Amino acid sequence: MALRRRRLTTTCLGVVTAGLLTSGAVLPVTHHADEPAAANGSTADESAADESAADVSAAAIGSAREKPKPPRAPSPALGAYLDYGPKGVRRIAAMQSWLGGRELRVGHTYLPGDVWSNIEGKPEFLEDWAAWRKAKDDRLFVLNVPMLERNEEYVPDGVVRHELRRAAQGDYDSHFKALAERLVGLGVPDTVIVLGWEMNGETYTHRCGPDPQSWKKYWNRIVTTMRAVPGQKFRFDFAPNRGRDAIPWTECYPGDDVVDIMGMDSYDQPPGRTFDEQVNEPFGLQEHVDFAAAHGKVISYPEWGLFRNGDNPEYMRRMLQWIDTYKPVYNTLTDYCPHGVWQCGQNPKSSKMYRALLYGFKPEPVPTPTLPPIPTPTQPPRNCLPLDLGPWVEKWLGGRICIRLNWSQREDG
Repeated sequence: MALRRRRLTTTCLGVVTAGLLTSGAVLPVTHHADEPAAANGSTADESAADESAADVSAAAIGSAREKPKPPRAPSPALGAYLDYGPKGVRRIAAMQSWLGGRELRVGHTYLPGDVWSNIEGKPEFLEDWAAWRKAKDDRLFVLNVPMLERNEEYVPDGVVRHELRRAAQGDYDSHFKALAERLVGLGVPDTVIVLGWEMNGETYTHRCGPDPQSWKKYWNRIVTTMRAVPGQKFRFDFAPNRGRDAIPWTECYPGDDVVDIMGMDSYDQPPGRTFDEQVNEPFGLQEHVDFAAAHGKVISYPEWGLFRNGDNPEYMRRMLQWIDTYKPVYNTLTDYCPHGVWQCGQNPKSSKMYRALLYGFKPEPVPTPTLPPIPTPTQPPRNCLPLDLGPWVEKWLGGRICIRLNWSQREDG
């Protein structure tokens, strides 16, 4: 299905292009301040949202089948796509405040795919994100990387096929070597690379459908090239659209040795009219989880949010429950209109639900060590005169000295 909106292909010098849908324009983020106001005035104790939020159990997933689950991430990370550039970095703190202190540990952005020099990741584009990542050890930097230039120009299938075959022969390896060296040089060698995202669709030039075999060979070349750079610790995330789209995403899977994370972009849109349909459709959420489990991969949701089904708090509740059940290594909500809940005011009910379920959530505190009880001071014996020798001497002697008043008399006995 070609229902994706176009990605930003802005250069680092600030030439901003509006995102587009295949069938029309997507509303851009209308609040341009660095710290946008909340989409509504809701609080975490909205009664309707609280009643739904209370029902967070595996049973609420509905028709999810009993099957092996993928490996659990040791510390699931939450984030949101807030802007492609420095504003996105600054808005993380503002959204955390809106969520009552809930920490956003994922910084997520996209490299422009217009020309190869931008796919190589110009330092001025990546520097702010690298600084944010390095400020705390438990943060995660997620970078979507196009596989071909002219990535959003709706290049015909014949041209895509030709480009994929050139790429599979190694013609473009040098661009990804440059990107890997740049990320290592900026101090973010552990970046999660979402390479060639939504490859099963029709939108991007890096799509798989025109030549799946060449596409898979190309993926392997990119991963091999980037892993050969000294100091790298990259993880590569294979992230198709939910559902079949133009081609089943299983036909594009490049192999377990070159995939670290099994991702999925999942928006609230047909053919999934309800969340249960999104779970159970061919190549849907359940098949994604099952596939990851069979291949021993952790999962992720690099993009998710509202879309064709409008302001849908039930989707928001169910998706967050799904995430809570299957514990992806990270998830990032796409937070601009029409998908988001903080920077987009057209989804007030979903915004209340999202905020109610996440507001003020913090990790379990580390237990305070139990200290031994302080011993009760012993009282001096009767008929005894305590000597005040000062605290230092008493500490050295281990207590106070007492002289009996009737020392010349034998105690009764």
